[in-house]
Amino acid sequence: MPRSPPRRDDQSRQPVRDQHRRHCPHGTAALQVALQLAGVEAKDEVIIPALTFVATANAVHYLGAIPHFADSEDQTLGLDPAALRDWLSTTAERSGAGAGWRNRHTGRRLRALVPMHCFGHPCDLDALLAIAHDYQLALVEDAAESLGSRYHGRHTGTFGLLGTLSFNGNKTITTGGGGAILTDDMHLADHAKHLTTTAKRPHRWESIHGEIGYNYRMPNLNAALGCAQLEQLPDFLASKRCLAARYCDAFADSGLEQARLMQEPPGCKSNYWLQTLILDERVADQRDAILEVTNDAGLMTRPAWTLLHQLPPYRDCPRAPLPVAESLARRIINLPSSAGLA
Repeated sequence: MPRSPPRRDDQSRQPVRDQHRRHCPHGTAALQVALQLAGVEAKDEVIIPALTFVATANAVHYLGAIPHFADSEDQTLGLDPAALRDWLSTTAERSGAGAGWRNRHTGRRLRALVPMHCFGHPCDLDALLAIAHDYQLALVEDAAESLGSRYHGRHTGTFGLLGTLSFNGNKTITTGGGGAILTDDMHLADHAKHLTTTAKRPHRWESIHGEIGYNYRMPNLNAALGCAQLEQLPDFLASKRCLAARYCDAFADSGLEQARLMQEPPGCKSNYWLQTLILDERVADQRDAILEVTNDAGLMTRPAWTLLHQLPPYRDCPRAPLPVAESLARRIINLPSSAGLA
């Protein structure tokens, strides 16, 4: 069952004790297994942001489940709890005593909620946990981009039933590829290890597999690289915050009024995985011209991802109104963000 919302006291701000990790070959595999551990089954619907990397939806699809897209908020770039609660109030209905909630339009079970901490900025987790509690949704955090980010003093990826990280080559630290599943539930941690090692039961010589598992183990060489990278993580995070401050100073001195730099949400500490410029709506039509000029000058600027409901595989998936996500997608420009630039 999903957990109750965290208490707003000092205890809820402490690091999670006995946090267990299971390493995987990449973040997508970690999210796929985490969703399976959370009880997601074929034909279930899983609520995810439309503004996220395609891997979030792919992990849902690999289980035969259906992504259900929700809107984002301007302040965090993550799921908007107010908009989501309003949407569910008209879209979700009880399935029966103890059977959870379903989408009244499709008849499918609403099983999980997956906040993604966009570009490393934490979502409004308290409000999203409250929604997960009220609608009996398992909350699984996609913290692929937010290693080192904290929400009210506590690390992202540790609030839900499970959380996942990515160590891809473009992340804050890398193992060349790789990911991890986080949970403080020993039973889920043991099951995660079982599923990611081909579901082989311990035995001195027999190969007995009690369920369908995956060969999702991280190779030792990659893990060794990750251990070395972890030693440098504090320096990487400090460099990225320094770079964010330098960008802020540069744009403040420029007098530019038609754009703003994304700042960490109140009460949060972001890892600033990507430095993000957000254009005003009135100049959104100049985004592509800016991308062209900067890339011609050798600066690797990038837009946000194509929204998931606009991709061919996911065009027919259920979705809430997405006005903010669609606006943000027109206006976001990601700036060079390497820790080495600081």
